[in-house]
Amino acid sequence: MKHRLIPMAAVLAAALSLPAAAQKKYDPGASDSEIKVGNTNPYSGPASAYGTIGKSIAAYFRMVNEQGGINGRKINFVSYDDSYSPPKTVEMARKLVEQDQVLFLFQTLGTPSNTAIHKYMNMKKVPQLHVATGATKWNDAKNFKWTMGWQPNYQDEGKIYARHILETKPDAKIAILYQNDDYGKDYLKGFKDGLGAKNAKMIVAEASYEVAEPTVDSQIVQLKASGADVFFNVATPKFAAQAIRKIYDLGWKPVHYVNNVSASIGSVLTPAGLDKSVGVITTAYLKDVLDPEWANDAGVTKFKEFMKKYYPDGNVVDSSNIYGYTVARTVEQVLRQCGDNLTRENVMKQAAAVKGLQLDTLIPGIEIRTGPQDYAPIQAVQLQRFNGQRYERFGKVISSEH
Repeated sequence: MKHRLIPMAAVLAAALSLPAAAQKKYDPGASDSEIKVGNTNPYSGPASAYGTIGKSIAAYFRMVNEQGGINGRKINFVSYDDSYSPPKTVEMARKLVEQDQVLFLFQTLGTPSNTAIHKYMNMKKVPQLHVATGATKWNDAKNFKWTMGWQPNYQDEGKIYARHILETKPDAKIAILYQNDDYGKDYLKGFKDGLGAKNAKMIVAEASYEVAEPTVDSQIVQLKASGADVFFNVATPKFAAQAIRKIYDLGWKPVHYVNNVSASIGSVLTPAGLDKSVGVITTAYLKDVLDPEWANDAGVTKFKEFMKKYYPDGNVVDSSNIYGYTVARTVEQVLRQCGDNLTRENVMKQAAAVKGLQLDTLIPGIEIRTGPQDYAPIQAVQLQRFNGQRYERFGKVISSEH
């Protein structure tokens, strides 16, 4: 009897000594073979130019799956068209969480769209991860633990433009066009904060527009009449392009700042007219495939090869595609850090534990860094100016942390 007990004790001891990490943990949307990720994108509607982001992310996950997946699991990317309509986003988010049972939502696009599901996602304790909008409120780790941004936030970007105007044109007369929602108002607040109370009088005209409007031509005519010599263009791609074109056609020649989300050569400046876009100033944190500096760059070359193989219908010069590719690489890193603990709690824990991730499609000096109370992964940019063919970066990399 004694001889039989010894082997059994040894077996029990061995079982108890197994590390906790070896025990797999899953929430809905995760299994031994799959990680189900949900997304909404405006594949149609007034912001459909952004639809290519969802397509580039889907292409990236196809590549990852072809290469064996993440920790042996394939990504099942479920993406729905919400037409940039908040009620549709609510409907699709509920479907993704309650019917499709995704592990988390990733890169849901648009400030109004994400605002509509913000409280719901946090109530459900489902990650709303790396949202495709730079609104400042996505960085509120204390009150909205389950929501995290990715790109530099709009208020910080607005402050950087204001700082540049004060340095280069302190007697400027400024006109502003902005989208009449949280996205537009976030930029507006940052810009005004950057100017400071004593410089508020520099703003001589403001005009807003609604997403449902067909054009912003009348707003541009109104703003030109103010006599402004600086123009801040806070619009989504369709309207930003209209504004650039109308300004040129009117013969108005202000110093023209365009918010980063509408700085794409492919989806904004080309439709507006490259000749009409000369001189436009914006920010950058991603490498521009048209920049000669990156002609032989390993990261850009790798991106071009990816586009050719996995998204051949996509426009390689549309910055939205290198954006989608880079943010997908970020969430891949988060999921690799999760290992076999694929719970929603751990997804957020790992998303808030990215320590200086250096991706080769980011401008040198810019990295991805998060912490338990730091939900702003990218906090640095560089100014750039369009020369008719491509952007030329100038000045130093500017961090909003300093």
